[in-house]
Amino acid sequence: MESRPLWPRPHRLQVPRLALRRHLSVLSGSVSRPTPWRRRPIAFLCYVLSVSTLRPLAKRVALYRSFPTRLLSRAWGRLNGVELPTWLRKPIYSLYIWTFGVNMQEAAVEDLHHYRNLGEFFRRRLKPAVRPLCASSCLISPADGKILHFGQVKNSEVEQVKGVTYSLENFLGPQKRRGNESSSSFRDLLLTSPDNDLFHVVVYLAPGDYHCFHSPTDWRVELRRHFPGSLMSVNPGVARLVKELFCLNERVALTGQWQHGFFSLTAVGATNVGSIRVYFDQELQTNAPRYSKGSFQDRSYVAVDDQVVKAAGEGGVACVEGEGVVLEKGAAVGEFNLGSTIVLLFEAPKDFSFNLQPGQRIRVGEGLGSL
Repeated sequence: MESRPLWPRPHRLQVPRLALRRHLSVLSGSVSRPTPWRRRPIAFLCYVLSVSTLRPLAKRVALYRSFPTRLLSRAWGRLNGVELPTWLRKPIYSLYIWTFGVNMQEAAVEDLHHYRNLGEFFRRRLKPAVRPLCASSCLISPADGKILHFGQVKNSEVEQVKGVTYSLENFLGPQKRRGNESSSSFRDLLLTSPDNDLFHVVVYLAPGDYHCFHSPTDWRVELRRHFPGSLMSVNPGVARLVKELFCLNERVALTGQWQHGFFSLTAVGATNVGSIRVYFDQELQTNAPRYSKGSFQDRSYVAVDDQVVKAAGEGGVACVEGEGVVLEKGAAVGEFNLGSTIVLLFEAPKDFSFNLQPGQRIRVGEGLGSL
């Protein structure tokens, strides 16, 4: 005779894991796949904040854009500057290292007790030998990070991530006309030769990456343009949802010339990255409490009346020689206070080719492309 329990077995709680995974896949814009163990809490938090089951997409984006990200970033900046007791430094930094996969063996100072606050730890320097420069490539990566997008600029529109574009003119602002005066295309106005084309590459710096950015080639910076703006996250998942995110966020655009014509490097700020520092420009102040929407401030590095001004740079030679700030390939240019994005826009011969794959990891000094 079959024995039966005196009370019914309790049913197991059925957690809709597949549904949750589908929601996370929609949020990230990619095929569903198991989340790395180190990032599961972050992925779940992103799902909760998205409120995808409660609000339409447009309302979620509008709600996110209404967050006081500039105020939060300034508060985070002050927190980063608070000196930590010596006994507390190793536990806090170890938690950060564990969460974001930081490689401290590359750091110039591996002793965690050396870093007095979070800001110093974020901006840690690397050992000189760990980032060799690619001698065979005319263009190297300016930062450690992930390649979000690259290619030719078409119709004056640039992709921030696959399928989501932003206006080149809104991103750089009005420019000195270098090319065909009769052309109605903003892209063509930047080109100095009809035999050249305009290219771009986007490098995303995650919180665990090295936070300094370097000169990707030998070039001359003529203008610094600072756009105050929002400080929304530039995570690829958010970049897929917010059109023209790079044009809305605070950014510092350095524009000038290299051997093939127009060249620009733009540091795009993000949440908790209100502080963008350029080593040779001590006047630059980012994430101010107040600003006029759509405004920008320019500083020309081209000397007036043949005046020659020396500008001290960190990690490389940078001096104003009448026609701008001269930067050598690999020279340290500036730093973020956490992770963010670098956008390169440059003129080159039409046979220029990238040696990249979308989504690949890259480090400072590695080649981007060749002629």
